[in-house]
Amino acid sequence: MSGFSIIPKPITEYDLRLLRIFISVVEHGGFSAAEKALGVTRSTISVHMSNLETRMKLKLCLRGRGGFSLTEDGQAVYRGVIDLFDSLNDFSLLVGTLGKELSGELVILCADKLDNTTERKLAQVIALIHDSAPDLHLVLDGDSISNIEKQLLNDKAHVGLFPQYQEIDVLGYSSLFQEPVYLCCGKTHQFYNIVDSEITAAMLAEVPAVHPGIDIDSFGREQLKKLNLAAKAYQFDTRKSMILSGRYLGYMPRSYIQKELNQGEIRIIQPSTLTYQFNLSLVTKKSPREVKKVALAKEKFNQIFI
Repeated sequence: MSGFSIIPKPITEYDLRLLRIFISVVEHGGFSAAEKALGVTRSTISVHMSNLETRMKLKLCLRGRGGFSLTEDGQAVYRGVIDLFDSLNDFSLLVGTLGKELSGELVILCADKLDNTTERKLAQVIALIHDSAPDLHLVLDGDSISNIEKQLLNDKAHVGLFPQYQEIDVLGYSSLFQEPVYLCCGKTHQFYNIVDSEITAAMLAEVPAVHPGIDIDSFGREQLKKLNLAAKAYQFDTRKSMILSGRYLGYMPRSYIQKELNQGEIRIIQPSTLTYQFNLSLVTKKSPREVKKVALAKEKFNQIFI
């Protein structure tokens, strides 16, 4: 197909409907796979796709014995459509901030599984937010630190909870609490039954240890330099599993391992010297798109944590 697109300007609701079908077909990998998601037959999907290609005067996809694939034009249109619907969502979010009552989503992302105390405090924060703005749809989820930073920067999340390990200029950081972390080993580790005074620096540097996966503060980095960092675990729960394997040393806060300490599954090594501070921060964008939502969240977090 060639020539100028006959899709009118501005784009009509019918065009948006066809584009939504196109996205579903692409993301499900073909017409057959998209049937259930769209709730229409494959032949109907085929008609809609043909109409879209005719209106755009572009060949968007190939289908046949070789399976489903996008043409080069189809790939470009797919990327453009994703941007288009992202912009529509952003517009909806903007409108939601203009009324007197807050509505739409308030997204809170955590980088780590929370310990029991922090979990209970977060529950109190959620209760306060709900009572202040009952029309808000709260979204609470976990993700990696790097992804949370991207979501905050792109105004796809309002609040991030993760260790303060670096500072990005356009993000604001406030400490929720600090807690010491200690070097630990599991009960099947070779150090478990050796008293602290007999565990030397050379021995610590010899056995495998877990790196926390982020660039922690300078004091923490000095502590990690003493170890043979042979593995990596960003989250406390995954790091605890590696320690419980009996093959790795690793730093953990007491609050995350108290049960295992009580049961003798984990022990702490030289707690007076092999320790540094874990700092959980509340992270937000300094100039967010939805100022009122971020301000509400910060107010309630500070009310409970600070």
